[in-house]
Formats: sequence, C-alpha cells, structure tokens
Amino acid sequence: MRKARSTAASSEATLTASDIARLANVGRAAVSNWRRRYADFPAPVGGTPASPSFNAGEVTDWLRRHGRLHQAGTAHWAWRHIESYQPASQISDVLGIAGVLLLVRTDQAEPGGDDLPPPGQLVDHLRTLDPDLATLIGDVLPQQWTPQLATLLRTVDELGAEQGAEAAFEHLHHRYVTSAHSLSGLAGTPDAVADVMLTLAGSGAHVFDFASGTGSILRMAADRALRDGTTIRCYAQEINPQYAMITLLRLWFVHLRARQARHDAKPPVVHIGDSLLADGLPDLRAEVVVANFPFGVHDWGHDRLAYDPRWTYGLPPRTEPELAWVQHAMAHLSPTGTAVVLMPPAAASRPAGRRVRAELIRHGALRAVVALPAGMMPPAGIGLHIWVLAQPDPHRPRAGELLMVDATASADRPPSEIVGSAWDSYRSNQYAELPGVHRALPVIDLLDDQVDLTPQRHLPQGSALATSPAQVIAGIADFGKLLDRLKRTLPAVQEAPEAPLREAPQADVADLIRSGSITVQRAVSRSRSTAATGSAAVLTVSDILSGGPATGSAARRAADGSGPEVLAGDILIPVVGHTISARVATPDQVGAEIGPGIQLLRVDTTRFDPWFVAGVISRTDNLRVAGRSSSTAGGTLRIDVRRLTIPVLPLHQQQAYGRAFRQLAEFRNALGQAATTGATLAREIGDNLVVGTLGITSPSSAHPA
Repeated sequence: MRKARSTAASSEATLTASDIARLANVGRAAVSNWRRRYADFPAPVGGTPASPSFNAGEVTDWLRRHGRLHQAGTAHWAWRHIESYQPASQISDVLGIAGVLLLVRTDQAEPGGDDLPPPGQLVDHLRTLDPDLATLIGDVLPQQWTPQLATLLRTVDELGAEQGAEAAFEHLHHRYVTSAHSLSGLAGTPDAVADVMLTLAGSGAHVFDFASGTGSILRMAADRALRDGTTIRCYAQEINPQYAMITLLRLWFVHLRARQARHDAKPPVVHIGDSLLADGLPDLRAEVVVANFPFGVHDWGHDRLAYDPRWTYGLPPRTEPELAWVQHAMAHLSPTGTAVVLMPPAAASRPAGRRVRAELIRHGALRAVVALPAGMMPPAGIGLHIWVLAQPDPHRPRAGELLMVDATASADRPPSEIVGSAWDSYRSNQYAELPGVHRALPVIDLLDDQVDLTPQRHLPQGSALATSPAQVIAGIADFGKLLDRLKRTLPAVQEAPEAPLREAPQADVADLIRSGSITVQRAVSRSRSTAATGSAAVLTVSDILSGGPATGSAARRAADGSGPEVLAGDILIPVVGHTISARVATPDQVGAEIGPGIQLLRVDTTRFDPWFVAGVISRTDNLRVAGRSSSTAGGTLRIDVRRLTIPVLPLHQQQAYGRAFRQLAEFRNALGQAATTGATLAREIGDNLVVGTLGITSPSSAHPA
C-alpha cells in the first residue's frame, strides 16, 4: 500500500465565490462578508469584478487559519482538481489521464511507490496491455507533468489507495457525467436505464455498443458477466475520442478483474469514428447490440448513404435519423441475437417514419416497445422509449405479435422489474396480459395509416377502477355534508351603520416594532453542520396557506436556513405573493421552525389579539401599501409589513373581530379542501359512467317532488 499524502488545494487552481462557499459550508453571502470584513482575505487573481476567481491555495490557507475550512475528503479534492483544471477544454483528457494512472497502478505486480511515474513510463506500460489504448492516451499526455497536473494526479493516486483504483475512477466518472462538462445523456447512460436495457438484451459472447459514450452500458454488461461467471467480449464505437478513451479504460478495469479471476476473456475493442458513415466493425455480428445514440441529428448522411445495404427495411427519411440507427443495429445483429436501443418517443408516431416502422413490424424485426418513466435520464421531462429488435424468425414464440410495455403504469415497482417480468412472460408459452401495463398486440392491428407504436395508446386501463360505484355514491353524500359544514364556517355578519374599526385610531406597525409590542423575524442562513443537528421540522409557504403541519426537511434547513421556533399565537406571513396572507400558527405548526420565504410576527398578547392583527393585515388594499416589486417572475410582490398600520381597539373588541377572522381562515382552508375533493369526485363519477359501473338516474328520481 502506498503511503497516503495530505491533500491540499493546488496553488495553480482557482476558485469562485461559490466554490469557496462549498469549501466552508456556508452561503455565498458569507464569502462576500469575509471579503469586506477581513483585510487579509486573498485578493482575486482573475475573473470579473462581478464574478472574481481566487487562488485555491491561498483561499484554503486563509480558511484554515480562521477555522472555517470544511474538512473535505480525498474524493472531493480529486474531483475539484479535475473540475477546476485549466484550460477547461481539456477536462475530459485529464479524466482519461487520471484513469490511466489508476489502471497502471492496478496492473502493477508491486506497489509503485509514492512518486508519480513519468508520462513515458505510463505509455510503455499501456503498450503491454493494449496498444490502442496506449495510442489514445499518447495523443493527450504531455512530455512531462506540469505542477497543476502533478498535484491532480497525486490526489487521484491517493484516492485510488483509499478506495481502490477502479472504484476511484468510477467515482470520478460519475462526477464527470453528472457535471456540466459532459453532454449529459450522450456521455453516460444512467445505471437504472442500462439495467432495463440489459434485462431485455440478455447475454451473449459478443456485446456491441455502436454509440458507447463513456461506456456505461458495456461496463454494466461486462460486470454482470464477470459476476455470473460467463465470458464475453465487448466491442464499442464512439465518435468522441475522449469518450472512447474513457470507455476503453472502464472496460479494461473490468477486464483486469476477469484476468485475476482466471477467466479466459479477450480484451475489449473500441473504435473511434461515426458509426453510420465510417463503420469500424462492418463484419461484426454480435449476440447483444445496445445503444443510446444521439437523437434528432438530421445531418446523419442521408444523401451519402442512399444506397447503403443496411437499409433492409427502407431508406430512412432525412428527418428520421433514429430509424437509420435502428437498421444499423440490425445489420450488426447475429441471427439469434437481440438489439436494444433507446429511442425518443416521437419516433414511435412521426408520419415520416411510418413506412419503415411498418416494415419492421411486418417482418417481425421489432419485438417490443417499452415506455420509460420521465426523469430517468436527460431530457428529464420526457419519458424515453426502448425498442427491442431481433432478426426475423417465423418459428419463434409469438412471432406475429408485438409486446407493448408501459413502465410508468406501476409506481410501486421499479421499471426493470416491470419490464423483465413482461419480457420473460412474452417469450414463454404462458403469456398473460397485465391490463394497463403490458400487452402483446397482433401485428395486423398496428398496420394502419399511422403505425403508431406508442405503448400508452395501445394499453387502455382495465375496467377495474380505483373507486368502486358504492364508494362514489358514498363520496357524493360526504361531499354534500362537507358543503353544509362549509356554509356554517362563515362568520355571522350584518350591515353595520357604525362599527368600531371604521373610526378607530391607527398605529404604525413600524412604531409598534420599535416599542417592542411587535417583533418581526425571518429565517436565517446557518452552516449546514449547525442546521442539520436540529430536530424541528421546517414550515414552508404551502404549510402556512393550508394550515397544515410542517413538511420541510432537515435537508432544506441545511440548504436554505431556517428561522426561530414558532410559538402559540405567532403570526406567519409569506414574504412574497399576489396577496397578503397572514395566518396565526395552528397547534400542529407550533414548535416548528419557519423556513425561507416566511416572516413571523410576534405580538404582545396583553395588548393585541393575534387573529385580529392577522385579519387586518390581510386586508386586500394593504397590498398597495406594503407590496413592492419582486425580482421573481409572475408579478408577485414582496410584503413589508412595517409599512402598514393597525387599528387601536380595546382587547375585548379585538378578540370579537379575531374570532370572525379565524372563522374566515378556516373557511378558506375548507373551501380549498372542498375544491380538491369535488374535482376528485367529478373525475371518479365520469370514469365510472364511461366504464358503465354507474348509470344516469331520471330527473324525477334524482329530484323527487
């Protein structure tokens, strides 16, 4: 084991104010305060006046001297050195160099000592493993280590000593693909998505990914095979040289483990180039083909590839590049293999691709279409599809049917479980449809004018409804009772030719604050270590408006700060809004802390009734006085209660008005509950009417005379 070294920030690296805030576990405002208050705070070394950058070593020393340095681990510093590497355009190369160092350390029979091997020695060692990898890394390695790169590699070396070389590189890779330095979904496929794809693809001696990115799907396939005791060989092609290098490194880490386990596995093969225009493995026929290729690239070579032999199912239109990728996958598939590709949902229904889709299902090449839940990978708001393909075989089970799976239909089961069980059942002789989740459709039913392969269109929900007819009838009765209670919550009022509030003298809230009769408090920012130790829940603006208990978490408290503990009689007011909504804390809210965006008024209850104060503050016209423009969108205003006035009345009169204002607040909450309940009831009645479990009564029976 190499001796661990102390990790410190490189003197070559720079930090922004946000970086410094993360190092100290404080907000950016604290960093600005330090710059103003401490003369010895390091001066900027770059950036702009509005966004300066600072020498990382100087800042780290300053934080340590002042006892403000958060003790970050080696993993944090290793990524920080890579993330802040200059020039930023070489960060992908630097990650590859770090991976090469870790790979060489893994393959060394004896520990390499504390000194970094020179670049030439790394290349020489790589040539004994993989000449192609040595060539790739040789193009980006410097002649000798720069101070910045040497500091980075020593930190990475230490991380490898702590966690193991492969685990260290996987950590750095994860930080890379989830950062702004990669192209998100093009760089790495999330494990949850890769898991679903490989569950469908199965296993085989040869696995090919022709748009590998950084090799996430292939690495999972190789790791699975190693754990299962099977031998596979991974093949990849990637147009981005940096991604190809990272793919090869990740596969070599798994390959070295296979060697150590004495598996007779052949090393991975990775080609660089455009898979459609310059196929690097034209003769490869793999048992498993997987791909997460780029979507919507219309300049894919339509004119140059018009007569390409891969277009067995028709020339893909220029605007349908995904159908070109699909047929490329088919061209590399063995007769008994399975291809699994990630697709945009629009490719299932766009008119331009109708003819190719029809040929794929007519010949039995397309076996299944799976709809994934939104958010599993970028773009986060879109649920992508998975297409499963195979070479046509009229003798296989269910040859004339296409499996449709909606993995979004069951929130309590992971997508891999839903898809895996549906796929296994489909390929067996005992397939059973699960209404609304998966269904095997006869191909003839899909060959219409649209050839729409969207799973949700072909998976109508079953006749079994979440709410039975009896429950709906009972819900109608309960809703009527709710409306009756709602009317009774309104306060009893009448016309008043003379009312105490009309002629009452007014007191400025600002004066009452200065006299101590009223105090105003807000949430305060605090360090994460301090905030996270509290056990009180945090009130959100939604909690204030609904009158419900606190729903904010300790994580929110740590990230955004929190305010004082709420006491009985405290008045809670959102800081921004279209109206002034003052509420007295409910019993469920007492003891919680106020979160960001909330101000708390605490009144002297010997002089003021809290519900009276909350009611008069919430007057509609007060927004004109207390509201000022907010920087947020939507026309909301910031509420400054210090600009308002409060009528001065004897306490017993305040309490009478306070009871009425309290009833109005309860009415608003009940009205919101009635609206939600009514909308749900209307939907349930409509669903039951459509399904036929409810009928329409005649007018005479509905309203008897």
